[in-house]
Amino acid sequence: MTDQLDCALDLMRRLPPSQIEDNLSGLLDLVPDLTEPLLSAVDQPLKIAHDPVTKREYLLCDYNRDGDSYRSPWSNKYDPPLEDGALPSAELRKVEVEANEIFDIYREMYFEGGVSSVYCWDLDDGFAACILIKKTQDRSAKGPPMRGTWDSIHVVEVQDNKKSGHYKLTSTVMLNLQTDTTATGQVGLAGSLTRQDEKDFPVSETTPHIINIGRMVEDMESNLRRTLEVIYFGKTKDIANELRSSTAANVLQQRADLQKQIGSSIGNKQRS
Repeated sequence: MTDQLDCALDLMRRLPPSQIEDNLSGLLDLVPDLTEPLLSAVDQPLKIAHDPVTKREYLLCDYNRDGDSYRSPWSNKYDPPLEDGALPSAELRKVEVEANEIFDIYREMYFEGGVSSVYCWDLDDGFAACILIKKTQDRSAKGPPMRGTWDSIHVVEVQDNKKSGHYKLTSTVMLNLQTDTTATGQVGLAGSLTRQDEKDFPVSETTPHIINIGRMVEDMESNLRRTLEVIYFGKTKDIANELRSSTAANVLQQRADLQKQIGSSIGNKQRS
């Protein structure tokens, strides 16, 4: 069972990330016994659902799923209804409600749209939370033809030590970009990054757990965005330039000769 799971996860890492849902579905058809561990281990693009009670959208993931039902962070109800579904404790539910309100503001500030959801569950020595953010952009109708999706999944485990807290954060960002123009043709970029971080923060009335978690998530998303910019865009540009230069060879040679002439002239002046 363990060998099969390791092989399946290794295969998923090698398949195109833009087709992760189709690849995972085909893999589950081949080895249905690995359904639960694979769904828990493989991050998929987030899906949006509508809460009929509060009339608000929320995100679906493995952390708010119980069987075939999903719990809304706004109403705390399962859809389809589930009588004995897992729920956070009353005290933790207050934290969850506040966290959803805070990260809803965070999402609007940084993403200017999209959907966010926060789910919490109790642990023996504290609690854990999953922060989800999804933003989809489609500019095909106006401006440059571009479609893009950003999915971020942050899972944080909190060890509550009364006056301090130990926080272990695991963050995954999935990016999918597609453009189609007459100049470049159809171009697609897709992939994901996962990073971890552990920190200790003091806990008080002015700096509760939510503030500490928010600070870690904000810093992590900024770092992941910079890394994506370097890897996906910077490296892709470098590889493309190595394969085919955008400037003719004779023009590059003229520039190189001019640089040598300027360098020689500066050297002669310094010697004289």
